[in-house]
Amino acid sequence: MTIKQITALPTYNPNRVLDAIIEKLQLKNDAALSRALEVAPPVISKIRHNTLPIGATILIRMHEISDFSIRELREMMAA
Repeated sequence: MTIKQITALPTYNPNRVLDAIIEKLQLKNDAALSRALEVAPPVISKIRHNTLPIGATILIRMHEISDFSIRELREMMAA
């Protein structure tokens, strides 16, 4: 399955993960999230708009800053 096919699946929604981390860390917005994840703000925007999948590196960083398990993060994306 290609990245385009995965991100086109009706159940794939990275916004749930991004919103859960923002809520857990009590961040104000996506700009604050990008600083916490140490990525450029356009990366978060591309993930939100399904033009960039959440890759392994960002997934691990999300785990490190949020204490959500990798499994929890993956389940949030697919729920």
